[in-house]
Amino acid sequence: MILVTGGAGLVGKSLIRQLRAAGNPVRAIFNHTPIAAMHNLETMHCNILDVAGLEEAMQDVTEVYHCAAKVSFNPKAKKELFKVNIEGTANIVNAAIDAGVRKFVHVSSVAALGRIRNGQVVTEKMNWTEETSNSVYGQSKYLGEMEVWRGIAEGLQAVVVNPSIILGPGDWESGSSKIFKSVYDEFPWYTDGTTGFVDVDDVARAMIMLMQSSINAERFILSAENRKYSDVFRQIAASFGKKAPHKKVTPVIAAIVWRWEALKSRFTGKEPLVTRETAQTAMANVQFDNTKLLTQLPGFAYTPLNDSISNICKDFEKETAAGRK
Repeated sequence: MILVTGGAGLVGKSLIRQLRAAGNPVRAIFNHTPIAAMHNLETMHCNILDVAGLEEAMQDVTEVYHCAAKVSFNPKAKKELFKVNIEGTANIVNAAIDAGVRKFVHVSSVAALGRIRNGQVVTEKMNWTEETSNSVYGQSKYLGEMEVWRGIAEGLQAVVVNPSIILGPGDWESGSSKIFKSVYDEFPWYTDGTTGFVDVDDVARAMIMLMQSSINAERFILSAENRKYSDVFRQIAASFGKKAPHKKVTPVIAAIVWRWEALKSRFTGKEPLVTRETAQTAMANVQFDNTKLLTQLPGFAYTPLNDSISNICKDFEKETAAGRK
Protein backbone atom coordinates (compact mmCIF):
# COMPACT_ATOMS: atom_id res chain seq x y z
CA MET A 1 0.00 0.00 0.00
CA ILE A 2 1.24 3.48 -0.95
CA LEU A 3 0.16 6.46 1.18
CA VAL A 4 -0.28 9.92 -0.34
CA THR A 5 -0.94 12.85 2.00
CA GLY A 6 -2.63 15.91 0.55
CA GLY A 7 -4.34 13.73 -2.01
CA ALA A 8 -6.79 16.46 -3.03
CA GLY A 9 -4.03 18.92 -3.95
CA LEU A 10 -2.39 19.62 -7.30
CA VAL A 11 0.62 17.34 -6.77
CA GLY A 12 -1.37 14.72 -4.87
CA LYS A 13 -3.89 14.31 -7.70
CA SER A 14 -1.16 13.83 -10.30
CA LEU A 15 0.66 11.34 -8.09
CA ILE A 16 -2.48 9.31 -7.49
CA ARG A 17 -3.30 9.25 -11.20
CA GLN A 18 0.18 8.06 -12.18
CA LEU A 19 0.46 5.51 -9.36
CA ARG A 20 -2.94 4.00 -10.17
CA ALA A 21 -2.12 3.91 -13.88
CA ALA A 22 0.86 1.72 -12.98
CA GLY A 23 -1.43 -0.64 -11.06
CA ASN A 24 -0.39 0.39 -7.56
CA PRO A 25 -2.85 0.35 -4.65
CA VAL A 26 -3.01 3.83 -3.13
CA ARG A 27 -4.41 5.21 0.11
CA ALA A 28 -4.96 8.96 -0.05
CA ILE A 29 -5.69 11.07 2.99
CA PHE A 30 -7.44 14.43 2.81
CA ASN A 31 -8.52 17.07 5.28
CA HIS A 32 -10.87 19.67 3.74
CA THR A 33 -11.62 18.53 0.17
CA PRO A 34 -13.06 15.00 -0.14
CA ILE A 35 -11.61 12.52 -2.64
CA ALA A 36 -13.81 9.95 -4.36
CA ALA A 37 -12.74 6.33 -3.83
CA MET A 38 -12.21 4.26 -6.98
CA HIS A 39 -10.39 1.17 -8.20
CA ASN A 40 -6.98 0.89 -6.53
CA LEU A 41 -7.70 4.02 -4.48
CA GLU A 42 -8.73 4.01 -0.83
CA THR A 43 -9.53 7.42 0.64
CA MET A 44 -9.49 8.51 4.26
CA HIS A 45 -10.28 11.75 6.06
CA CYS A 46 -7.33 12.55 8.30
CA ASN A 47 -5.75 15.75 9.59
CA ILE A 48 -1.97 15.40 9.70
CA LEU A 49 -2.09 16.95 13.18
CA ASP A 50 -4.11 13.90 14.32
CA VAL A 51 -1.47 11.45 15.57
CA ALA A 52 -3.96 8.62 16.19
CA GLY A 53 -5.49 9.07 12.76
CA LEU A 54 -2.06 8.92 11.10
CA GLU A 55 -1.28 5.69 12.93
CA GLU A 56 -4.42 4.19 11.38
CA ALA A 57 -3.58 5.62 7.94
CA MET A 58 -0.12 3.99 8.05
CA GLN A 59 -1.49 0.45 8.45
CA ASP A 60 0.12 -1.85 5.82
CA VAL A 61 1.84 1.14 4.15
CA THR A 62 5.27 0.58 2.57
CA GLU A 63 5.84 3.93 0.81
CA VAL A 64 4.82 7.48 1.76
CA TYR A 65 4.51 10.56 -0.46
CA HIS A 66 4.03 13.56 1.82
CA CYS A 67 2.37 16.34 -0.20
CA ALA A 68 0.08 17.90 2.41
CA ALA A 69 1.02 21.47 3.33
CA LYS A 70 -0.32 24.92 4.11
CA VAL A 71 0.61 27.48 1.44
CA SER A 72 0.28 31.15 2.34
CA PHE A 73 2.48 34.22 2.05
CA ASN A 74 0.41 36.15 4.55
CA PRO A 75 2.59 36.84 7.63
CA LYS A 76 -0.56 36.56 9.78
CA ALA A 77 -0.78 32.86 8.84
CA LYS A 78 2.49 32.05 10.66
CA LYS A 79 0.88 30.02 13.45
CA GLU A 80 -1.04 27.76 11.05
CA LEU A 81 1.93 27.48 8.67
CA PHE A 82 4.15 26.28 11.50
CA LYS A 83 1.51 23.87 12.86
CA VAL A 84 0.83 22.19 9.50
CA ASN A 85 4.21 22.40 7.75
CA ILE A 86 6.44 21.65 10.75
CA GLU A 87 4.39 19.82 13.38
CA GLY A 88 2.34 18.03 10.73
CA THR A 89 5.47 16.86 8.91
CA ALA A 90 6.99 15.71 12.21
CA ASN A 91 3.83 13.64 12.84
CA ILE A 92 4.02 12.04 9.39
CA VAL A 93 7.73 11.25 9.83
CA ASN A 94 7.15 9.71 13.26
CA ALA A 95 4.22 7.63 12.00
CA ALA A 96 6.28 6.41 9.03
CA ILE A 97 9.16 5.38 11.31
CA ASP A 98 6.81 3.58 13.69
CA ALA A 99 5.15 1.78 10.75
CA GLY A 100 8.51 0.71 9.32
CA VAL A 101 7.83 2.12 5.84
CA ARG A 102 10.36 1.31 3.13
CA LYS A 103 10.81 4.88 1.85
CA PHE A 104 9.49 8.42 2.23
CA VAL A 105 9.37 11.25 -0.37
CA HIS A 106 8.70 14.73 1.01
CA VAL A 107 7.45 17.69 -1.04
CA SER A 108 9.17 20.84 0.12
CA SER A 109 9.63 24.02 -1.95
CA VAL A 110 12.34 26.20 -3.45
CA ALA A 111 11.13 28.71 -0.86
CA ALA A 112 12.98 26.55 1.69
CA LEU A 113 16.26 27.16 -0.15
CA GLY A 114 16.40 30.90 0.41
CA ARG A 115 15.43 31.72 -3.15
CA ILE A 116 16.19 35.45 -3.26
CA ARG A 117 19.97 35.59 -3.75
CA ASN A 118 21.45 38.49 -5.66
CA GLY A 119 23.32 37.22 -8.70
CA GLN A 120 23.53 33.63 -7.43
CA VAL A 121 22.10 30.48 -8.99
CA VAL A 122 20.12 28.59 -6.34
CA THR A 123 21.26 24.99 -5.75
CA GLU A 124 20.34 22.18 -3.35
CA LYS A 125 23.25 23.16 -1.11
CA MET A 126 21.51 26.37 -0.03
CA ASN A 127 19.18 26.74 2.93
CA TRP A 128 16.68 29.28 4.19
CA THR A 129 18.24 32.17 6.10
CA GLU A 130 16.99 35.55 7.28
CA GLU A 131 19.24 37.21 4.69
CA THR A 132 18.15 35.18 1.63
CA SER A 133 14.47 34.51 2.23
CA ASN A 134 11.46 36.74 2.49
CA SER A 135 8.56 34.61 3.68
CA VAL A 136 7.28 32.84 6.75
CA TYR A 137 6.11 30.13 4.33
CA GLY A 138 9.72 29.51 3.24
CA GLN A 139 10.82 29.29 6.85
CA SER A 140 8.05 26.81 7.66
CA LYS A 141 8.99 24.60 4.70
CA TYR A 142 12.67 24.70 5.66
CA LEU A 143 11.92 23.72 9.26
CA GLY A 144 9.55 21.03 7.94
CA GLU A 145 12.45 19.64 5.93
CA MET A 146 14.49 19.52 9.12
CA GLU A 147 11.95 17.07 10.53
CA VAL A 148 12.55 14.82 7.53
CA TRP A 149 16.31 15.02 8.03
CA ARG A 150 15.77 14.19 11.69
CA GLY A 151 13.82 11.13 10.55
CA ILE A 152 16.66 10.15 8.22
CA ALA A 153 19.07 10.34 11.18
CA GLU A 154 16.70 7.94 12.98
CA GLY A 155 16.88 5.43 10.13
CA LEU A 156 14.14 6.55 7.73
CA GLN A 157 14.94 6.17 4.03
CA ALA A 158 13.83 9.48 2.56
CA VAL A 159 14.25 12.00 -0.26
CA VAL A 160 13.21 15.69 -0.35
CA VAL A 161 12.07 17.49 -3.49
CA ASN A 162 12.03 21.29 -3.86
CA PRO A 163 9.72 22.27 -6.74
CA SER A 164 9.71 25.76 -8.22
CA ILE A 165 6.33 27.22 -9.32
CA ILE A 166 4.19 24.21 -10.19
CA LEU A 167 1.93 24.57 -13.21
CA GLY A 168 -1.04 22.28 -13.66
CA PRO A 169 -4.79 22.10 -14.38
CA GLY A 170 -6.02 22.32 -10.80
CA ASP A 171 -8.43 24.72 -9.15
CA TRP A 172 -7.63 27.97 -10.92
CA GLU A 173 -9.11 29.94 -8.04
CA SER A 174 -6.22 28.95 -5.75
CA GLY A 175 -2.51 28.21 -5.67
CA SER A 176 -0.23 28.59 -8.67
CA SER A 177 -3.12 27.79 -11.03
CA LYS A 178 -4.43 31.32 -10.31
CA ILE A 179 -1.80 32.48 -12.83
CA PHE A 180 -3.92 30.99 -15.60
CA LYS A 181 -7.14 32.53 -14.25
CA SER A 182 -5.62 36.03 -14.05
CA VAL A 183 -4.33 35.85 -17.63
CA TYR A 184 -7.63 34.38 -18.87
CA ASP A 185 -9.41 37.35 -17.26
CA GLU A 186 -6.93 39.66 -19.07
CA PHE A 187 -5.36 41.04 -15.89
CA PRO A 188 -3.23 43.88 -17.36
CA TRP A 189 -0.19 43.90 -15.05
CA TYR A 190 3.10 42.01 -15.35
CA THR A 191 6.52 42.05 -13.69
CA ASP A 192 10.00 41.60 -15.10
CA GLY A 193 10.98 39.08 -12.43
CA THR A 194 12.40 35.65 -13.26
CA THR A 195 11.82 32.32 -11.54
CA GLY A 196 11.59 28.59 -12.20
CA PHE A 197 8.53 26.75 -13.49
CA VAL A 198 7.71 23.04 -13.65
CA ASP A 199 4.80 20.88 -14.85
CA VAL A 200 2.91 19.12 -12.05
CA ASP A 201 3.06 15.80 -13.92
CA ASP A 202 6.86 16.13 -14.07
CA VAL A 203 6.95 16.71 -10.31
CA ALA A 204 4.91 13.56 -9.67
CA ARG A 205 6.92 11.51 -12.18
CA ALA A 206 10.23 12.59 -10.61
CA MET A 207 8.93 11.70 -7.15
CA ILE A 208 7.92 8.23 -8.30
CA MET A 209 11.30 7.65 -9.95
CA LEU A 210 13.09 8.81 -6.81
CA MET A 211 10.92 6.49 -4.71
CA GLN A 212 11.80 3.55 -6.94
CA SER A 213 15.52 4.38 -6.96
CA SER A 214 18.17 3.57 -4.38
CA ILE A 215 18.74 7.29 -3.74
CA ASN A 216 18.47 8.22 -0.07
CA ALA A 217 19.11 11.27 2.12
CA GLU A 218 19.19 13.73 -0.80
CA ARG A 219 17.22 16.79 -1.84
CA PHE A 220 16.44 17.80 -5.43
CA ILE A 221 15.31 21.02 -7.09
CA LEU A 222 12.48 20.26 -9.53
CA SER A 223 12.36 23.02 -12.14
CA ALA A 224 12.04 22.70 -15.90
CA GLU A 225 13.04 26.20 -16.97
CA ASN A 226 13.92 29.62 -15.59
CA ARG A 227 11.65 32.15 -17.31
CA LYS A 228 10.46 35.72 -16.88
CA TYR A 229 6.95 36.02 -15.51
CA SER A 230 6.14 38.29 -18.44
CA ASP A 231 7.18 35.60 -20.95
CA VAL A 232 5.03 32.98 -19.21
CA PHE A 233 2.05 35.36 -19.06
CA ARG A 234 2.38 36.09 -22.79
CA GLN A 235 2.54 32.37 -23.60
CA ILE A 236 -0.57 31.68 -21.54
CA ALA A 237 -2.41 34.61 -23.16
CA ALA A 238 -1.49 33.35 -26.63
CA SER A 239 -2.73 29.84 -25.78
CA PHE A 240 -6.05 31.25 -24.52
CA GLY A 241 -6.35 33.75 -27.36
CA LYS A 242 -6.50 36.56 -24.82
CA LYS A 243 -4.86 39.98 -24.57
CA ALA A 244 -1.48 39.69 -22.85
CA PRO A 245 -0.62 41.74 -19.76
CA HIS A 246 0.79 45.07 -20.95
CA LYS A 247 1.31 47.27 -17.86
CA LYS A 248 4.66 46.86 -16.14
CA VAL A 249 4.72 46.77 -12.34
CA THR A 250 7.48 49.00 -10.98
CA PRO A 251 8.91 48.73 -7.44
CA VAL A 252 6.96 51.85 -6.46
CA ILE A 253 3.66 50.43 -7.75
CA ALA A 254 4.37 47.09 -6.07
CA ALA A 255 5.00 48.83 -2.74
CA ILE A 256 1.73 50.74 -3.01
CA VAL A 257 -0.27 47.63 -3.92
CA TRP A 258 0.95 45.39 -1.10
CA ARG A 259 0.38 48.12 1.48
CA TRP A 260 -3.13 48.73 0.13
CA GLU A 261 -3.87 45.00 0.23
CA ALA A 262 -2.61 44.77 3.82
CA LEU A 263 -4.87 47.63 4.85
CA LYS A 264 -7.86 46.14 3.02
CA SER A 265 -7.24 42.75 4.63
CA ARG A 266 -7.53 44.29 8.11
CA PHE A 267 -11.08 45.41 7.37
CA THR A 268 -12.31 42.45 5.31
CA GLY A 269 -10.54 39.63 7.16
CA LYS A 270 -9.70 38.08 3.78
CA GLU A 271 -6.24 36.98 2.62
CA PRO A 272 -4.47 39.84 0.81
CA LEU A 273 -4.06 39.23 -2.92
CA VAL A 274 -0.52 40.63 -2.74
CA THR A 275 1.82 40.75 0.25
CA ARG A 276 5.21 42.40 0.69
CA GLU A 277 6.73 38.91 0.29
CA THR A 278 4.96 38.04 -2.96
CA ALA A 279 5.64 41.51 -4.37
CA GLN A 280 9.37 41.16 -3.67
CA THR A 281 9.45 37.66 -5.12
CA ALA A 282 7.66 38.75 -8.31
CA MET A 283 10.22 41.51 -8.84
CA ALA A 284 13.29 39.30 -8.16
CA ASN A 285 15.38 37.62 -10.82
CA VAL A 286 16.04 34.12 -9.52
CA GLN A 287 17.75 31.25 -11.34
CA PHE A 288 17.45 27.62 -10.20
CA ASP A 289 19.96 24.88 -11.05
CA ASN A 290 18.08 21.69 -12.04
CA THR A 291 21.09 19.59 -13.06
CA LYS A 292 21.35 17.41 -9.93
CA LEU A 293 18.13 15.52 -10.65
CA LEU A 294 18.94 15.14 -14.35
CA THR A 295 22.35 13.72 -13.45
CA GLN A 296 21.09 11.23 -10.87
CA LEU A 297 18.00 10.23 -12.88
CA PRO A 298 19.37 10.05 -16.45
CA GLY A 299 16.10 8.55 -17.70
CA PHE A 300 14.14 11.63 -16.65
CA ALA A 301 13.42 14.64 -18.87
CA TYR A 302 11.28 17.71 -18.23
CA THR A 303 8.32 18.61 -20.41
CA PRO A 304 9.18 21.80 -22.38
CA LEU A 305 7.47 24.70 -20.63
CA ASN A 306 5.67 25.91 -23.75
CA ASP A 307 4.15 22.44 -24.20
CA SER A 308 3.06 22.37 -20.55
CA ILE A 309 1.39 25.77 -20.82
CA SER A 310 -0.38 24.85 -24.05
CA ASN A 311 -1.72 21.57 -22.61
CA ILE A 312 -2.80 23.13 -19.32
CA CYS A 313 -4.63 25.93 -21.12
CA LYS A 314 -6.51 23.35 -23.20
CA ASP A 315 -7.57 21.56 -20.01
CA PHE A 316 -8.80 24.81 -18.47
CA GLU A 317 -10.69 25.71 -21.65
CA LYS A 318 -12.44 22.32 -21.61
CA GLU A 319 -13.56 22.92 -18.03
CA THR A 320 -14.67 26.45 -18.90
CA ALA A 321 -16.71 25.16 -21.83
CA ALA A 322 -18.26 22.59 -19.48
CA GLY A 323 -19.63 25.38 -17.30
CA ARG A 324 -16.84 26.72 -15.06
CA LYS A 325 -17.91 29.99 -13.43
